[in-house]
Amino acid sequence: MPFCQKLLCLSVLTLATANPAAAVDRIAGRQFATRSEVYAPRAMAATSQPLATQVALDVMRQGGSAMDAAIAANAALGLMEPTGNGIGGDLFAMVWDPKTKKLYGYNGSGRSPGKLTLQWFEQNGYRQIPSYGPLPVTVPGAVRGWYDLHAKFGKLPMPANLAPAIRYAREGHPVPQTIAYYWNLAVPRLEKYPGFIEQFTINGKAPVKGQVWKNPNLADTLQAISDGGADAFYRGRIARTIADYIQAQGGFLSVEDLAGHRGEWVEPISTQYRGVRVWELPPNGQGLAALQMLNILETYDFSGIAFGSPEHVHRFVEAKKLAFADRAALYADPAFVNIPVEKLLSKPYAAERAGLIDPGKAMQAVDAGAALNQGDTIYLTTADANGMMVSLIQSNYRGMGSGMAPPGLGFILQDRGEQFVLKSGHANTYAPNKRPFHTIIPAFISRDGKPWISFGLMGGAMQPQGHVQIVMNLVDFGMNLQEAGDAPRIHHDGSTEPAGQNTPMADGGILNLESQFPYETVQALMRRGHTIQFADGPYGGYQAIARNPDTGVYAGASESRKDGQAAGF
Repeated sequence: MPFCQKLLCLSVLTLATANPAAAVDRIAGRQFATRSEVYAPRAMAATSQPLATQVALDVMRQGGSAMDAAIAANAALGLMEPTGNGIGGDLFAMVWDPKTKKLYGYNGSGRSPGKLTLQWFEQNGYRQIPSYGPLPVTVPGAVRGWYDLHAKFGKLPMPANLAPAIRYAREGHPVPQTIAYYWNLAVPRLEKYPGFIEQFTINGKAPVKGQVWKNPNLADTLQAISDGGADAFYRGRIARTIADYIQAQGGFLSVEDLAGHRGEWVEPISTQYRGVRVWELPPNGQGLAALQMLNILETYDFSGIAFGSPEHVHRFVEAKKLAFADRAALYADPAFVNIPVEKLLSKPYAAERAGLIDPGKAMQAVDAGAALNQGDTIYLTTADANGMMVSLIQSNYRGMGSGMAPPGLGFILQDRGEQFVLKSGHANTYAPNKRPFHTIIPAFISRDGKPWISFGLMGGAMQPQGHVQIVMNLVDFGMNLQEAGDAPRIHHDGSTEPAGQNTPMADGGILNLESQFPYETVQALMRRGHTIQFADGPYGGYQAIARNPDTGVYAGASESRKDGQAAGF
């Protein structure tokens, strides 16, 4: 970046950091916290929309498990927060089962169309898969995920779990401020696609905050799923409507692709970090990157390093660059490539990588891969009186997804296929019936073999960066569950190239810092070679539940960057 541009960035940061104090004077806890943790003795839910949180609690009051509550909340969020998720997208989850005392993992990501090939893209002059329209659409995995998870961990019948979303879809709900903001941004991008304006606007415009939103088409679709199960979505009328619509727009998704979809139970992967065990799901997701970052950071002693100091931020960013280099080159669908997960997770490998970090200088030439920062997502977590804890994440990618809204169905299909690489020989290269590299990742922390924290943080490539910051805030900096999410965040963007391109990081990438980092830290980082900018909104959204192993009491947290709520009973 030219020197004058760096000065401009610095000027913006100077303004942004001129008043780093919180807007209120807190009597207890850290000043940047937006509120205290929420405590409850029997059950807890934390979602990015308060009405969805209440739906989850109502389900558990009726005798439902944490899984029933998570499904009900996810269904409600597909209606209430279509800017981040819906039944046109994919789902991943981790579940702590108190009966077996085991953490289970579920990968609900869908595959690419069986009749679309890399050769077709090459012959038609594509260098990358488009962000919107029919070509990036992959099979949506959320609905099958609900039913697979429910079969193992549910207690209430599925119609009871879907009933609240159906009711709200017919009767309406008022739209919160942040969701209205993102909805308004999406309309100009997606209004040209058939079915979008008719189903996702009010007289051609996004709903404004406080305006009542109804989606009778989605109510009908959810009712059909409630009556007929997952097959009502993946086979029959709904599947035919999806396939006919996509193919009429020039896409390839077929009824055979939908009928053949299956989710997968997977073993979570983990690493030990200063006495706690952090869990993620294996690739095709990016959770491994968070564990690699933690392994690298564990080689440093943070006992004498303050939060927000140049040493803290510099070490974090350099560890991110190294982990994301592996992410760009190796993370993909394990059914198609052999991913050396065990080696990437090993402590000796982390020590070797940490040796590349110069404490006084930012790395300028690390292969950081694609700028996969455009996704928006919902994360939710629930916990019940029996000790079951659910960590669930669901997304359409790029906010409202591809813009493809099949007629009469009330949802938008995801554009997750954009994340494939159109480069022969790359691990994540496009192939038929293949799952793309995935950004959405749930997380979990155990301590002494017992469940401790179920958490997640939305936002494309911010997710592993956010997971690591949450763990560091809790373990290294002694924050409580709410403070760990409210603390100012670091976001490093390793490339300005479009998603799907495996390109080297340019000039060390861009470091975004939230406005509460002190100017002294900004100045010291610039002197180490970091290019720093103030950014509007890439820092994600966090929800978490912690369980006290001695009392069973739950603590919940939901940060102020989203419209969410943590609540319990």
